Amino acid sequence: MIDVVSVKAVGGFKLHVGFSDGSSGVHDFSSTVARDGEMVRPLKEPAFFARVFVELGALSWPNGFDLDPIALHDRMAAAGELTRTAAE
Repeated sequence: MIDVVSVKAVGGFKLHVGFSDGSSGVHDFSSTVARDGEMVRPLKEPAFFARVFVELGALSWPNGFDLDPIALHDRMAAAGELTRTAAE
């Protein structure tokens, strides 16, 4: 099971996302925001997009939109966007 444990908006539609397996990276969510739909429309506003938070291990927004953490991890891994931090 992979969960999101941290998120930070880094500008535009990019987020730095940390996962429970110790991996993290920056992902551009422009393609997600470009989709149409009632839940996605508010995310097109950068100030609203930046209000992202972690809830129950998933990226979430105040309107109830969320993203599956495992699918996001897989997408970021396939794109070479993840690095692992060394355990302390």
